[in-house]
Amino acid sequence: MEQTNTKKGIGLKTAGDERIAMRVSLISILINIALSMFKLLAGILANSSAMVSDAVHSASDVFSTIIVIIGVKIAGKKSDEKHQYGHERFECVASILLAVILCATGIGIGYGGMIKITSGNYGELLIPGRLALIAAVLSILIKEWMYQFTKVAAKKINSGALMADAWHHRSDALSSIGAFIGIFGARLGIPVMDAIASVVICLFIMKASYDIFKDSIDKLVDKSCDQELVKQMKQVVLMQQGVIEIDDIRTRLFGAKIYVDIEIAADSELQLSESHAIAEHVHDAVESQFVNVKHCMVHVNPRTVLK
Repeated sequence: MEQTNTKKGIGLKTAGDERIAMRVSLISILINIALSMFKLLAGILANSSAMVSDAVHSASDVFSTIIVIIGVKIAGKKSDEKHQYGHERFECVASILLAVILCATGIGIGYGGMIKITSGNYGELLIPGRLALIAAVLSILIKEWMYQFTKVAAKKINSGALMADAWHHRSDALSSIGAFIGIFGARLGIPVMDAIASVVICLFIMKASYDIFKDSIDKLVDKSCDQELVKQMKQVVLMQQGVIEIDDIRTRLFGAKIYVDIEIAADSELQLSESHAIAEHVHDAVESQFVNVKHCMVHVNPRTVLK
């Protein structure tokens, strides 16, 4: 016997979740445009390559957020004839695009820094002005706030793409710390520190892009849930009246949601309607207690019970 999911719509987000994602994304775009313009101006006026690199990183955030908006919009579409399981995985595709943009940005910044370091003409490098330091501090504070703000929203609506964008903000905050150290070192009389900071920023960006890419790939290839979550599901299933034991339980990530297939054992002498009721109770319990479960399938195996 199989109990299919009949109570949940085959759509990733509610209208309220989508509104939250759009509001957060719009705020991110506006702040990033203003911040990247300020940092670029500060980098040029204060002769800081690290700050110019940091401005490029912030500018890439604008494009990444636009990708998030597109990904969330598509993922929120209801199932149709050609996509009967919904569109959740489009959010993973959006996250992968974010990772690629981050990686390309990091490589470009790192290459520019390495050219200056290997040139050996450190005496010709300009000393960054105080404005670059001010811009770095301001960027650290703003980007860390944006990371926390976006992360809270991502967790609230369980959005992988929005969480990827949050980490993009955090990588920008970390790169600004690297820029601050490089600019400060250059102003202390070590001009090459500004270029070294660009390379350090590159490493932070590359690490963030790798983490986002790996997480998205895991969700695309039906990776199973962690064992602790599966253990909790088993406990809930075994608490349901009529369940003798669990013969098998399998889980897979589908975008930000979870699919669960469960085989339970029940008394072989029960009528079909009674076995169906047990499966229904298991189905309802799993979906109500684990909010990320989108679809739960329950199969009942007959088991002889010694009287």
